[in-house]
Amino acid sequence: EAEVDFGDVTVKLAGELVTCYLFAFRLSYSGKAVHRIFASAGQEAFFEGHVHALNVLGGVPTGKVRYDNLRAAVAQVLGLSRRRVEAERWTAFRSHYGLEAFYCQPGIRGAHEKGGVEGQIGWFRRDHLVPVPEVDTLAELNAMIDRWDQEDDARRIRSRPRTIGEYFAAEQPLLAPLPEEPFETGRLSTPRVDRYSQICVRMNRYSVPVRLIGRTVRVMLHASELVVYDGREEVARHERLIARGATRLELDHYLEALIRKPGALPGATALDQARAAGRFTPIHDAWWQAAVKAHGEREGTRALIEVLLLSRHLPHEHLITGLAAALKSGALTADAVALEARKAADAEPEEPAQPVVPGSPPGITPLPAAVRARLPPDKRPLPSVAHYDQLLRLHRSDRPTP
Repeated sequence: EAEVDFGDVTVKLAGELVTCYLFAFRLSYSGKAVHRIFASAGQEAFFEGHVHALNVLGGVPTGKVRYDNLRAAVAQVLGLSRRRVEAERWTAFRSHYGLEAFYCQPGIRGAHEKGGVEGQIGWFRRDHLVPVPEVDTLAELNAMIDRWDQEDDARRIRSRPRTIGEYFAAEQPLLAPLPEEPFETGRLSTPRVDRYSQICVRMNRYSVPVRLIGRTVRVMLHASELVVYDGREEVARHERLIARGATRLELDHYLEALIRKPGALPGATALDQARAAGRFTPIHDAWWQAAVKAHGEREGTRALIEVLLLSRHLPHEHLITGLAAALKSGALTADAVALEARKAADAEPEEPAQPVVPGSPPGITPLPAAVRARLPPDKRPLPSVAHYDQLLRLHRSDRPTP
């Protein structure tokens, strides 16, 4: 059996103090728990938390999994009974994984029915999230949480004689196997791109390339990010916003419009967000100021936009190196920056090539020597064309008449 719950946690994310949600999936026998932090406690996070936990555990509990009456799972509580009207996607999800849901009584009546996971969340919060962790992204924090969960295997719960990991070693073989096909945890929507090249998803706005203005796009909303598609082509990917009414803009999405109207760049919100995210660096600003001084406000800004367009084809770190080198030499054109960036790329040491094994077909990477040494000897006979040589000895008179 297992228990599942969400708990509020405070995180300093990119310098801002925010409230996030800790998902916990705890096996009742061993006490083995898997945690994940999300920006919201919505259905997408509920599903993704399950998928991560079941993959870490390597199977699915065959007994009951205890839940509160979360909106992600329960659409309606029917009186004082345990009967529930489940959310449609939750029914599909738990059927896919073969989960047997057990819903606790609402309020104080059911407080004792999943006390293990509620105590686990409190312990985890006090032990690992005090003082408040400071991270740049939730992905960074979740990597730390994965490590803490692994280290927790060596812990003993109260007076138990063995560790969590030892109890889990006995419990893990009893889990049901995971399904072969994955379940799509994201929620699909089809918003229309407005005249500002933005879409509205869950009360927040996100930018897409300006060429899509007026078109309908497909959006797959996940717990921590959203992905935008035009047909089958991915055109944008954003980290999901936490607060409602917020806007996330990508400067690259507006470059085609800005190169026609370079005067709009200095006051652009997308530029402010690029600076805050560290993608528009002081090197960019220094090169921009020098280009404006050399070519004038309009042409200097247009030259900067041409440099920003290079980031679609050149790695960010090489572009920064190219900007610094071009600024030092006084070469204030996009072509000069591209040349210096490619020089930086060519100067990087190449990865050592795999050794060529005699007799291996061209274009196929051979197995490493350590792997080949462990393989059993190949006792198969060499291929022969003797059977085909018999055809050459046949005379025309010996062939059957058609």
